[in-house]
Amino acid sequence: MKYYSKSCKSVGFTTKTMKVRKNFSALIRSQLFQGIAEAELGTLVKCLGCTFRAYKKDEVVRHAGDFVREIGIVAGGRVHIVKDDAWGNSNIITEISDGGMFAEAAVCGGVGVLSVTIRAAADTEIMFVDFQRIITTCTSACIFHTLLIRNMIGVFARKNMMLVGKMEHITKRTTRDKLLSYLSEQARLHNSNSFEIPFDRQELADYLSVERSALSAEMSRLKADGIINYRKNHFALITDP
Repeated sequence: MKYYSKSCKSVGFTTKTMKVRKNFSALIRSQLFQGIAEAELGTLVKCLGCTFRAYKKDEVVRHAGDFVREIGIVAGGRVHIVKDDAWGNSNIITEISDGGMFAEAAVCGGVGVLSVTIRAAADTEIMFVDFQRIITTCTSACIFHTLLIRNMIGVFARKNMMLVGKMEHITKRTTRDKLLSYLSEQARLHNSNSFEIPFDRQELADYLSVERSALSAEMSRLKADGIINYRKNHFALITDP
């Protein structure tokens, strides 16, 4: 496995490394770092003792059952949070892209053991942060810790809203209703009836907890009925009579 750096301190977080600058552009969008200027981010990640690691598409970042004490932040690429059953069936809970965070519930909740698998959905770079370094004031009296704790509370609130939203989709009775609920929500989030979703067909079926064949058949019917149009992962809702 390739490491971009063994620690944040080892590369100094200067402009010497193009990869670091690329990571910073994604990390500054993280909810955890809201309110922190990009110029200050180098100082912060040194204080937190962060590590970077790269993963290939479909590589498992963390397995269900792994003990964790670090929060992961996607610095480039995307990961899927996956729940597998005893028969090997997968259910995609959500996708996390640039700046998004994972494993915070297991770490912050004091459980320490993941109940889900985190899998790279593309070639991905992840920054790992020790949670104790976030909530513990450092010897340098770093001013960032209070802000980080406040931001962490905001992350939990948004994740809760996201899960409630998914429950609204998957508790619908039919595949048609689940799909229309999801697409309507995506249109609202994009503020447009034309948008792209982050899933391919199998991933969307896993996310909505339906069979792929049933999903594809329902999409074809909705298209024939003049309710939606689509090409690959681009969708358009047809609302004109």
